[in-house]
Amino acid sequence: MLSGIQHIAFCERQYALIYIEQQWNENLFTAEGRVLHERVDDFTKSESRGAVQFIRAVPLVSYELGLYGRADLVELRRVESANIENAIVVPGKHGLWKVIPVEYKRGIPKPTNCDIVQLCAQAICLEEMNNITINEGFMYYGQPHKRYAVQFTQSLRDQVADLSQRMHELFSAGKTPLPVYKKHCHSCSMFGYCQPNTFSKGQNATDYLETHLGQTE
Repeated sequence: MLSGIQHIAFCERQYALIYIEQQWNENLFTAEGRVLHERVDDFTKSESRGAVQFIRAVPLVSYELGLYGRADLVELRRVESANIENAIVVPGKHGLWKVIPVEYKRGIPKPTNCDIVQLCAQAICLEEMNNITINEGFMYYGQPHKRYAVQFTQSLRDQVADLSQRMHELFSAGKTPLPVYKKHCHSCSMFGYCQPNTFSKGQNATDYLETHLGQTE
């Protein structure tokens, strides 16, 4: 699933717990994010404002990356006839349209790329589906109520490709990486399942049982 790229960029163990072990735990942050996405992802509320169309919950797929999912919002902007490169025809609409993905997050912009790689992956899907190139998208953050432009550079695209490959490797292996305890762990909804401060580096399940239960089977 395309949404997994944000999780694996944040933490490989978090990705594995959610997408391989099928575990999930909600905290205040994830609950607020879920409510925000429920509002945004209602495809019945797609709308238009003059030369701009807003299409919600758009299905996505990339066979090159091996990902599928959906975009929170795709913004279509009508372009002039003199600027039709990378524009598409939209059924039922006149003219040609520029495609711009928009991803919604509840909090504030993060110091890492874990959010924008998800947006870039969406853009790559849209490019493959429509045979176009998309140079820019937007991240919308709920706390500042502001959106930020993201340029889809080659380095960002390479990072998306690397993360996608790593997702496939972990999923195919079916193994969850050992925890690595960092400061950001306490903001993770999976903290209780992961228990990164409990395991010693390199400790396996047998060692854990011997230490905490005094016996193994």
